[in-house]
Amino acid sequence: MTDKRYQPTLAGLRAFAAVAAKQHFGSAAGVLGVSQSTLSQALAGLETGLGVHLVERSTRRVFLTTEGRRLLPHAQAAIEAVEAFTAAAAGASDPLQGSMRLGLIPTVAPYVLPTILTGLALQLPALVLQVVEDQTNRLLAALREGALEAALIALPADVSGAIEIPIYEEEFVLALPPGHRLSGKRRVSLTALSELPLLLLDEGHCLRDQTLDVCRKAGVRAELANTRAASLATAVQCVTGGLGVTLIPQTAVPVETTRSRLEVAQFAAPRPARRIGLVFRSSSGREESYQRLAGIIGELVRNDHHVRLIA
Repeated sequence: MTDKRYQPTLAGLRAFAAVAAKQHFGSAAGVLGVSQSTLSQALAGLETGLGVHLVERSTRRVFLTTEGRRLLPHAQAAIEAVEAFTAAAAGASDPLQGSMRLGLIPTVAPYVLPTILTGLALQLPALVLQVVEDQTNRLLAALREGALEAALIALPADVSGAIEIPIYEEEFVLALPPGHRLSGKRRVSLTALSELPLLLLDEGHCLRDQTLDVCRKAGVRAELANTRAASLATAVQCVTGGLGVTLIPQTAVPVETTRSRLEVAQFAAPRPARRIGLVFRSSSGREESYQRLAGIIGELVRNDHHVRLIA
């Protein structure tokens, strides 16, 4: 090498690899979309900088020298590394290409994840999701710390530095034990909650706070059951066992009524409901991409569940 400070250019490496593959300058130039003179100059610059003849030229053929054959795999590896770097950078600028860490609350994840994962695999094949299920406060803390890119939670989150995109609204239904007198009713008054032992999830679950908020807004002082559950699935099992009643979101109804003897009733209008949406850091500068993701999630969930999209 004539100059140890010399750094090969990508154009020179591409010219070398193309000539090696085609063994013809005109064909190699066509593959790269450059003129033959441009390709020749790039290759000559590479050879001069390296102090090595990579290609032998004659009037009839082009072939690699011994040094050229030895260095070709390294040139190809360098080109592939640059292309991988460029692809990774494209994914970094667009969160819908590459890996994304998405958080979901426990009262959403088990019921809509199958729909979301299947649909996103078809509509956003370049997106690789890493799913984290946790309570709202811990998801928001992970979002602030950069451990998550976005989270699907109940709104409002009311967190500084985060942007919320409302996606859909789903009603609450009354989960009842088998044979309950209210089973199958479609206009149950919220005041009925004052006469029923109400099961709640443990502290930290947003569904617990939402249930208590429904009671407060209806002016109902609920009779709280002694039993508390760490998950909605456990609460449902307690309900079917006759330990009380509880409120569950509409998206949970198909799963929970299929795997247990749970029965349900609907409230009278205006029916209590909650909003589910996507939150992400405002500093990410990726609102357009997350708006698109939220729109796709909304359509997927609406197609499989009785929810109302939020414009």
